[in-house]
Amino acid sequence: MPMIDVYAKVGTFRDTRSLARDLAAAVMRWEGVPEIPLFKDNPAAFVHEMSAEGISNVSGDSGHVRVQILTPLGVLDRAKQLGVVEELTSIVAAAAGDPTLAERTWVLLVESPDGGWG
Repeated sequence: MPMIDVYAKVGTFRDTRSLARDLAAAVMRWEGVPEIPLFKDNPAAFVHEMSAEGISNVSGDSGHVRVQILTPLGVLDRAKQLGVVEELTSIVAAAAGDPTLAERTWVLLVESPDGGWG
C-alpha cells in the first residue's frame, strides 16, 4: 500500500483533496493491484503546504514540489518507476495549473522491506 507525501508552498494547488486522491489512484494503478476496498481504502496521500520561506533552491526560488512515494520493496519495476514518476509529475503540474511546474517537481521513490509497515 503506497503512502505519498507532497511538499509545496502554500497556494500552489487549488484543490489539495483532489490532488491527493489523484496521486493515490495513479500509484495504485502503477502497482497493478485490483480495485477492491482493501486496496482503495489503504493507500493515502498527504499534501503538506509550507511557507515559501521553508522551501528554497540555491538561487532562492521556492517554486518547487517534492513528491515522495513509499511502496513495498519490489512492487515497481524500472518501467513502472519511470511511468509513475512521469504521471505524478503531470498530475502535480495540472493540479497547480502550471505546466512549467513539471520542470520543478521532484518525485522520489522509496521502498520499504517486509516488516517496514505497521
